[in-house]
Amino acid sequence: MASSFLIFIAIMFLAITLVNGDSGLIHKTCKTTKYYDLCVSSLESDPSSSNSDTKGLAMIMVGVGMANATATSTFLSSQLFSTTNDTIMKKVLKECSDKYAHAADALQASVQDFVSELYDYVYMHIMAAADYPNACRNAFKRYPGLVYPPEIARRGDGLKHICDVVLGIVDHLAS
Repeated sequence: MASSFLIFIAIMFLAITLVNGDSGLIHKTCKTTKYYDLCVSSLESDPSSSNSDTKGLAMIMVGVGMANATATSTFLSSQLFSTTNDTIMKKVLKECSDKYAHAADALQASVQDFVSELYDYVYMHIMAAADYPNACRNAFKRYPGLVYPPEIARRGDGLKHICDVVLGIVDHLAS
């Protein structure tokens, strides 16, 4: 009877560990980043994090960034059709959409560098991705009559924060 209870406890512990993944590694890794809560929530929501090492966790965050940049690019493209006849606004939205597409490309380029453990190049690509929202904001600043939409600002800040998380993990990996 006691041995069946111990087996049951062992199975429950294993099941909990498999479902939650290595939350110890996630928390330890996220403590090295600027946005701990963002890091933890992003990694814990991805089932593949349970089988990942620190480099794998960084690559999961790169995927989160790619999804953010791609979704923002798509959002901006959709705004082109809803903007009336304001050709300047359409031009800037198109430019911003392209910038976010480039951000996704930069994040994608970092993946091979992660695999090769070329962390200087990873850092360079992530920094580039984090800077594309600034290029979008600057595109709006070139036209004094245009207001930088809060939704684009929110999305840009999100991408920058995701990139900051990746950079924190890269700093930890490279040390």
